[in-house]
Amino acid sequence: MYPFSKIEKKWSKKWLESRIYEPDLKKARKPFYNLMMFPYPSAEGLHVGNVYAFTGSDVYGRLKRMQGYDIFEPIGLDGFGIHSENYAIKAGKHPEIQAKISKKRFYDQLQRIGNGFAWEKRLQTYDPEYYKWTQWIFTQMWKRGLAYRKKASVNWCPSCKTVLADEQVEGGVCERCKSIVTKKDLEQWFFKITKYAGRLLKNLDKIDWPEHIKTAQRNWIGKSEGAMLQFAISGSKEKIEVFTTRPDTILGATYMVLAPEHPLIRKFMGKTQNAKTIDAYIEKAKTKTENNRIAEGKIKTGVVLKGVRAINPATKKEIPIWVSDYVIMSYGTGAIMAVPAYDERDMDFAKKFKLPVVKAKLVDGKQITKKIGGRTITHYHLRDWLISRQRYWGPPIPMIHCEKCGWQAVLEKDLPVLLPKTQNFRPKGNGRGPLASIPSFYKTRCPKCKGQAVRETDVSDTFLDSAWYFYRYLNAQDKKQALDKALIKKWLPVNMYIGGAEHTVLHLLYSRFLAMVFQEMGLVDFEEPFSTLRIHGLIIKDGAKMSKSRGNVVIPDKYLSDLGADALRMYLMFLGPYQEGGDWRDSGVMGIIRFLNRTWDYFGKVKVDSKKPISSWMYPVIKKVTEDIENLKYNTAISEIMVTLRRFENEKINGKKDLETFLLLLAPFAIFVTEELWEKLGNKYSIHKQAWPKYKESGLRSDKVNLILQVNGKLRGIATVRRGLTKEQVEKIALGEARVASALSNKKPKKVIYVQDKIINLVV
Repeated sequence: MYPFSKIEKKWSKKWLESRIYEPDLKKARKPFYNLMMFPYPSAEGLHVGNVYAFTGSDVYGRLKRMQGYDIFEPIGLDGFGIHSENYAIKAGKHPEIQAKISKKRFYDQLQRIGNGFAWEKRLQTYDPEYYKWTQWIFTQMWKRGLAYRKKASVNWCPSCKTVLADEQVEGGVCERCKSIVTKKDLEQWFFKITKYAGRLLKNLDKIDWPEHIKTAQRNWIGKSEGAMLQFAISGSKEKIEVFTTRPDTILGATYMVLAPEHPLIRKFMGKTQNAKTIDAYIEKAKTKTENNRIAEGKIKTGVVLKGVRAINPATKKEIPIWVSDYVIMSYGTGAIMAVPAYDERDMDFAKKFKLPVVKAKLVDGKQITKKIGGRTITHYHLRDWLISRQRYWGPPIPMIHCEKCGWQAVLEKDLPVLLPKTQNFRPKGNGRGPLASIPSFYKTRCPKCKGQAVRETDVSDTFLDSAWYFYRYLNAQDKKQALDKALIKKWLPVNMYIGGAEHTVLHLLYSRFLAMVFQEMGLVDFEEPFSTLRIHGLIIKDGAKMSKSRGNVVIPDKYLSDLGADALRMYLMFLGPYQEGGDWRDSGVMGIIRFLNRTWDYFGKVKVDSKKPISSWMYPVIKKVTEDIENLKYNTAISEIMVTLRRFENEKINGKKDLETFLLLLAPFAIFVTEELWEKLGNKYSIHKQAWPKYKESGLRSDKVNLILQVNGKLRGIATVRRGLTKEQVEKIALGEARVASALSNKKPKKVIYVQDKIINLVV
C-alpha cells in the first residue's frame, strides 16, 4: 500500500508554509470566488456527508485554479445560534467552551481532508470581531427604516423556547428540533424583507441557479394578483378588509370568515352574544399549526359571531361573520369573503354549518372592484423576517429603550455589545431571553439623552450571521469597516456557491435580501450575491439515510487514518453525480484503494521516456474529464481516469507527456499522491499550480476505444480495441479475457448485448 500518511504530512506542511492557497486578494488578475456554505459546528464533528459536500466544492475550485484563475476558497464556522447552543447544552458545557472544542475539532478534520482553503481568512460568527459588524448591520437596518418592533402572533418552539421565523417552520414543526410549533403573542423585532418581494421574485430569472430552488423561492414569495375589498359592519364604523384573487365572484359571497388571530375579533366581543364560545375557540386554535389548519380534507370547524354581521358591498345584503381556523393571518388580511359556489373549502364549511350557497353570475373583476371602492393590488405570501430570538448564544440586538426617547440604536463607537459571560444561559421559555436576567447587562444609558435606559435582551437570528459572511471573508481582520468595497468589487458576486437544499428559503433568501439593502447603501454594485449556485446531493449509508438513531452515521476520521485522504475523497466523488449523492458502502472504498496502489506502483516502476509526444488518444480523455468536472459529474470523470490507467498498464505507456497528463487530470481528486508523483517525475512544485491539460479538436477521434466488459451486468474488465469492431469480433475478445472467463465458469452466454464501441454484456 502506498505510504499515504507520510505523503499527507509532507505536503500538508509544504502547502501551509508556501501559502499555496492564499491568493493576493488585491493583485489577483483572474479572481474566482469558489465557496461552499460554511458549517454549523453543532455536532461531534464532520461526518462523511459534510466531507462529500466540501470535497466536491474543492474539486471544482482546483480545476478552475489549474485553468488559470486566482481561486479564493475561504472557510469559517457558523458557530452562533440555536444549533450550537443546543449541542452545548446536550454536551453539558457552556456554549463558549463548547465552541472552542468544536472549532479545533472541525478545523482539524477539514485540514486532514486537504481542501485548498485560504486558512488565513477564516472566521467564526461568535467572535466579537465578527458580530460587532453583524450588530452594525442591524443598526443600519434600523436607520433605514427596515428594522421595527411590534407585537405579533409568532411561531413558538416549546423545546427551543424561542420564536421562529416562518421559514424555520417546516410542516408545522421546528426545522431544528422537530417539535410541534405553536403560536404566541410577543413583542418582536422584524426586518422589512417584504419591501423587496417584487425584486426578489423578478431577479430569480437572471441567476444561474437550479430550477427547483428558484421555484421554491417563487412559491415562498408567493405573488398573487387580486383586489382589496372592504366589507362594512352593520351598525358600526368598522370595516373588514379582504384580499381576494376572485373579485368576479363577489355576488356569490354569502358569509365572511376571520382567522382566530384577527385583531377585529376583540373589538367585536362586546357586541357578540357568545363571547365565551369564541374565546374558547381562539385558544384551541393556538394549539394547532398552520399546516394542520389548512390541510386538504381537514374537517372544518368554526364559531359564528352572534350579533355581528357584515354587508356585502356588491349586493348590499347582510351576511354572517364566522371565525374559523382554515383562514390564516399569514395570507392576505386574515379575512375572506366566502363564496361556496366557487370555492371548495368554502363549500365544505357551508355544508357543515348549513350556510347559503348562491350560484351567482360572474362579473367583471376590475369593474366591480372599482365600483365598490376597492383597489387592485399585488399581494405576496412572504412575511417580514422575524429576527429576534429568546436565547443566549447569539449577537445581542444592539438596541436601547429609553422612556423619554424611545428605541435608539447603539452608537457604532460602542459596538460590539458584548455577550455577557454567565452560567445562567439556558432558555427560560417565558418569552424572554436569558439576558433579561442579567441587570448588569441590560441597565444602561440612552445614547441620545444619557438618561437611564434598558438594553434589548433578545439576540438576533443566526441567519443574520450567515447572510453576510461571504463578504467578510475578504477583510476578516479589518477593524475599521464591515465590508471592503474595493475587494467586493473585484471578487463578488460569488462565482460558484455550493450548499445544501435545506437552505432554499432561509439562508439563500436572506442573503439575497441583504445584498439588495447593501446595494442601496452603496456598499456593493450588484443585487444578487451568488452568480452560480449548485446544490450537492446527499450521502446515504447502505440504502438508508444517515442518522444517529439508526446508528449508521459514518465519521471520516477512521477512514482518513486507515486509508488516507485521497482514498476518502475519491470514493466520495465516485459514488454518483455530485448533485445527486450516493450510497456509502464500506466495501466500495477498497476499489479506490486498489486504483491508488496501482497508480503508485505503475509510476514507481515505469521507465519514463521524455522525448515521446503526448498520445493522440489522450485528447478525448482530457475532453471527457474536463467536461465532467465542469458539470460536477465527478464519478464519470474518475471512471475515465481509471480506464486510462488500465490502458497505461496494458500498453506499457511511458511517455512523460502522457504520464504528466494523467497526474494532472487526477490531481483535483487525489491531491496528495499526485503531488508526490509529480515531484518524482522531476517536475517543479506544485502540480496544483500547473496549467490544466488542453486537447486538440483534430485529435479527439481516436482509432481505438476502451470497451467495457460485463458479465450479467457486472464489470469484469476493460479492453482497448479498434473502433468499429463487429459484435462477433468483440465477443471473441471478451471471452479471451481471464476475468470474464472466470465469471462465466465455463457457461456459454445465453445472450450478448453489444453497444457499438462502448460496452459488451454477456448474460448467462
